[in-house]
Amino acid sequence: MKTFTLPDLGEGLQDAEVVAWHVSEGARVVADQPLVSVETQKAVVEVPAPWSGTVTVLHAKPGDIIEVGAPVADFDIEGTGEDAGAVVGTLSKESTAAASLPSRREGSAIRAVPAARKLAADRGIDLAAITGTGPDGTITRKDVEAAASQPPSEGYEPLRRVRRAMARNMARAHAEVATTNVTDEANLSGWKANEDITLRLVLATAAACKAEPALNAWYDGRREARLLHARIDLGIATNTEEGLFVPVLRDAGNRSKKDLRAGLNAMRKDVEARTIPAHELRDQTITLSNFGMIGGRHANLVVMPPQVAIVGAGRITTEPRIVEGKVAACRVMPLSLTFDHRAVTGAEAARFLMKIMKALEE
Repeated sequence: MKTFTLPDLGEGLQDAEVVAWHVSEGARVVADQPLVSVETQKAVVEVPAPWSGTVTVLHAKPGDIIEVGAPVADFDIEGTGEDAGAVVGTLSKESTAAASLPSRREGSAIRAVPAARKLAADRGIDLAAITGTGPDGTITRKDVEAAASQPPSEGYEPLRRVRRAMARNMARAHAEVATTNVTDEANLSGWKANEDITLRLVLATAAACKAEPALNAWYDGRREARLLHARIDLGIATNTEEGLFVPVLRDAGNRSKKDLRAGLNAMRKDVEARTIPAHELRDQTITLSNFGMIGGRHANLVVMPPQVAIVGAGRITTEPRIVEGKVAACRVMPLSLTFDHRAVTGAEAARFLMKIMKALEE
């Protein structure tokens, strides 16, 4: 028998959530046949079977979170189970129950190091309610401390998939980035009635990046060094019912309007279908959020490291403004620029925002 463990999927994450099994226990599989789909860093990844043989045990069920290096499935390389075909879909309720993680308490005492037992006794914590992270599921002192720090679980719903990744990224950004904001508004009175708002924002952001390259950059806080990018790989904040995605519009500064619109359409389609490749959700050099399509005027947006800036466009309204000495009704778009003040000066940020305004007003 061989045990297949969750491999490093190349995204720098330590775990993944099981979305669906494509085989069941007792099924015969061949190497490279789809085995299980897992979600990590907002992308669904199909993991293939590593060997040919019979699947004897599935170590998790859909919704479970497994760590890199943890058991995924056991294989009898020489077994001859019933042929399951190429893909058999998700598990039935009966199979799902059988595929649950084996309990470390069945037939044996709870495994815990002495220090963990003492700490649990001192704090009145039930070891049976703790999942151990040590070898073979052994409960460590760190596990008990983590359990003691948790608020009451009644009524709480654990974050899953996209929202779990978003929560982790936001916490990381808040801990690392020294952000500040600059805001202004663009007068869109010269626009046609059917202007493509998102496309205009993409073009304006690209123009600003070319004029003020300091915002199209990455910053490494540990080395106190920045990397200015010649190419503009623009992240487009995309809202879905499951959470926030940020697919990347590659080389946004050197593409035609028609090509950029086709790229935006394809990105939206892939995000909604959950078929966007994982590599298209990373390595943004700057991000654009057109949150005004939903609502809101100005926003204190979150800069995701190693990026140093994110542009936000608020809700367009018609308001009175003084134009050539007279009051006129003008279409106005509020603009927000959040930037990492460790790598970007206030003057650079202000010039960048002014360039966006000028490009939008042309």
